[in-house]
Amino acid sequence: MKRFEYSRADAPEQAAISASTKDASFIAGGTNLLDLMKLEIETPIKLVDITRLELEQVETTAEGGLRIGTLVTNSDLAAHPEVIANYPVLSRAILAGATGQLRNKATTGGNFLQRTRCYYFYQTDSACNKREPGTGCPAINGENRTLAILGTSDACIAQHPSDMAVAMRLLDATIETVKADGSTRSINVKDFYCLPKDMPHIENVLEAGELITHVVLPAPIKGMHTYDKVRDRASYAFALVSCAAVIDANDSGNLKTVRLAFGGIGTEPWRNEEVESLLTGTDGNNDVIAQAADLLLNDAKGNGQNDFKIPLTRRLLKQVIQRALAGEGA
Repeated sequence: MKRFEYSRADAPEQAAISASTKDASFIAGGTNLLDLMKLEIETPIKLVDITRLELEQVETTAEGGLRIGTLVTNSDLAAHPEVIANYPVLSRAILAGATGQLRNKATTGGNFLQRTRCYYFYQTDSACNKREPGTGCPAINGENRTLAILGTSDACIAQHPSDMAVAMRLLDATIETVKADGSTRSINVKDFYCLPKDMPHIENVLEAGELITHVVLPAPIKGMHTYDKVRDRASYAFALVSCAAVIDANDSGNLKTVRLAFGGIGTEPWRNEEVESLLTGTDGNNDVIAQAADLLLNDAKGNGQNDFKIPLTRRLLKQVIQRALAGEGA
């Protein structure tokens, strides 16, 4: 690990100023950053410790939602009574990720920012446009079984690894930040991530030194909440395909509310609201589900080893819809 300067911040604004210099990073739980530093994939010359900030609270909002501090750990968020009662899809998504030990350290804000698990990104003697822009993407014709099939480009097919962020995308979360100049802004999670296009090293819209302070959830959504994760082993594995869903079916068997977000298949947490509109108001028969899957996967592109993700996503979508119609789930 390369040498770096270390400082602790006592206020969000101070943290943003301290981290606004070139090659500076925030550190909280450090569950991803420290690994990247040990491998010298990330080499910040300055670390700004934000663990002393008063950002560990979960509060109800006037609109009936929740305001979550960026330092709330994954374990605490998943176990929070309001989350379990009103946002079980979020609790289930968090608990599907990592291990108990990692969830005890990983933070809400940091989870949005974790880096891809593409083999070539971690293999420092390999080319990688995300790690070293302009060097190429060997994953396209190489080891790509776990990588993305949606939102990809000729420069990058790396998947987004987070489970929590998929549920946050489903719930229309808003990310609140503070900048180095003291100004603040709110970013809907759908606008937070950047598709790779020809600049895969730019993964989100945060500016230098901009600190995530809170995540705000709107009022709860009625319906079955579920997070289904298909992976290579039962625990401590990233998703091959996952689906966060909130689906409300009426007594007549029609779908009143349909929200779906997918992990493992996209370069960012993937949601297609046209698919939701197509399913809403229908009885969820096989033909409609097939049409929805066609729409969802219209632009999907496999690169050999990950071709199986296309039919697997179809099957997972069908399973989630049929479970909702059968009255299963939370």
